[in-house]
Amino acid sequence: MKRRSITFAATLALVVTGVINCNTTTDKGTAVKKVTSEERVPVYHFEVVNAFPHDANAFTQGLVFRQGKLFESTGQEGRSSLREVELETGQVLRKVDVPPPYFAEGLTLLNNKLYQLTWQHQLGFVYDVQTFQQINEFAYSGEGWGLTDDGESLILSDGTNRIRFLDPTSFSVIRTISVYNMRQPVTEINELEYIHGEIYANIWHENRIARINPQDGRVTGWIDLTGLRSQVEVHDDEAVLNGIAYDSEKDRLFVTGKLWPKLFEIRLKP
Repeated sequence: MKRRSITFAATLALVVTGVINCNTTTDKGTAVKKVTSEERVPVYHFEVVNAFPHDANAFTQGLVFRQGKLFESTGQEGRSSLREVELETGQVLRKVDVPPPYFAEGLTLLNNKLYQLTWQHQLGFVYDVQTFQQINEFAYSGEGWGLTDDGESLILSDGTNRIRFLDPTSFSVIRTISVYNMRQPVTEINELEYIHGEIYANIWHENRIARINPQDGRVTGWIDLTGLRSQVEVHDDEAVLNGIAYDSEKDRLFVTGKLWPKLFEIRLKP
């Protein structure tokens, strides 16, 4: 019998209840240590709910879904852009080209402003979400990879195991976390999305998404997306999984990849 899928809220409950640190006692009174949260990281699989058209020329670097609208940041020098995309058709409704030499990266939407990173120029752009007009720039140290927000701070990855929280007005660093899985650093953290109090993160060139505790950097779970890439016809080695968006109003999770002709709505399975 097919196992029933669960919603994000139920999934989070499973994570919390399934990995509590504690000891138990046998009937002979011998203390037996249970597996701790660092030693046992839950793995989730997926099922495809819907598949939508996606621009196969879009080198997806950032993906955001808010209030029924899908926004995308695409990369590569000379091909970078900011876009509003119609989910159902994949049609690009609005587009702003990012000029060379910039290579656009992560994207998030906070307080009616779209924030977009660039890869190696230590410069980000701010756009008015209504007009798509660039209204500001901001600087940061190191590379820019993924970007999301928790409603108050910008959350930035730079390809290392470090994630920084930035003030969205001054762009100063508020705090930093280091990401670890079972005491091992997790590097090449790419596109980010903040979902139900966790940071979801693509790992560059891997078919999995890390679920990260934003307080201590601990990986609380992995989403195994092995097999999803085989559902799209791509032949470029860099056409890897990248792009996470969440529709909070309808509890929908979307994923795609660089140069993928499809964008998928998926549901998690424990």
